[in-house]
Amino acid sequence: MAEFFTDAGYEVETTDSAVNVLCSILDRKAPVLVLGSDFDKKVAPANLIHLLKKCNRQLAIILVSDSESVAQERKIREEGIFYHALRPQKSEDNEEIRQAVECAFNNAGKSAKKA
Repeated sequence: MAEFFTDAGYEVETTDSAVNVLCSILDRKAPVLVLGSDFDKKVAPANLIHLLKKCNRQLAIILVSDSESVAQERKIREEGIFYHALRPQKSEDNEEIRQAVECAFNNAGKSAKKA
């Protein structure tokens, strides 16, 4: 997925470290975060999203998961994610996430102009 967004012209940083993510969020380097639900096995996605949103309320989080659990989705939405998508099964499925990322960056640009 990182290669897909790099090819589309986005500056992409990948990590499997919660510390790196938190540092980027605290430094306000990342206006948009695409987060896989399996990012950290020790922290539930809803709890991680809660922490990230505490660090930066303007952060647009796009969660990509395998789960269609209604209870999990409701809890995650309550934390203030921007978009929830199912994990792409083939390369053509990336279009939904690309559109969500584009929309999130457009919204982030509007927020920056207001500030």
